Amino acid sequence: MANKHVKSKERVRNHGEVFTQEREVNAMLDLVKNETERIESRFLEPACGDGNFLAPILEKKLEAVKRKYKSSQTEFERMALLAVSSIYGVELLQDNVEACIKRLYKLADDCYINLYKEKGNDNFRKSIRFVLGRNILQGDALTLKTGNSKAHIVFSEWALVNGSKIKRRDFEFRELADFDPNKPTLFSLREVSDTGEAVFSPMPIKEFPVKHYLQLDYEDAK
Repeated sequence: MANKHVKSKERVRNHGEVFTQEREVNAMLDLVKNETERIESRFLEPACGDGNFLAPILEKKLEAVKRKYKSSQTEFERMALLAVSSIYGVELLQDNVEACIKRLYKLADDCYINLYKEKGNDNFRKSIRFVLGRNILQGDALTLKTGNSKAHIVFSEWALVNGSKIKRRDFEFRELADFDPNKPTLFSLREVSDTGEAVFSPMPIKEFPVKHYLQLDYEDAK
């Protein structure tokens, strides 16, 4: 009988690739159940494979979006894009990266089609594809570098502003991984928390113009 948790002995030997069983995934996600259902709560899987953890998280988020916003297609699109943009993954093998992106995209698109049928907007689908292409990246979460081991992994932060607009900021993963909000650094930004205390946030390496959520036509679009 084929082992669905292993693609090949060679991949296990060369890359340590073993896919997490569904039972284990569900048990771990139950520990953070409230966060998986919070639309804007961000998740990063540092060895995401083809999405065994990220897919059920996105499913739960999309269910929350559908439950709250299905009566308005515009609101559903905005919030579904926010849900997708909260999912991040790093994966060493490019075929797994592509499979993960395809899997997450299909979850979002199936939900969209189920609700709005032929009324669906292809520009929304393009935005979903673009965000997933920026959030699910090939790289090594141990070195914090991309697959060629030269460039540092860069993630995009997505934020809804002014109703239907999206603000994108890019950050180096190495800065996010070691960042302490209570300690200032040469490259941190000083802010004030809800309690009035001084806190610090990492400085983006690049900020982009605000765009409509249906027009994420950045130069690095794939």
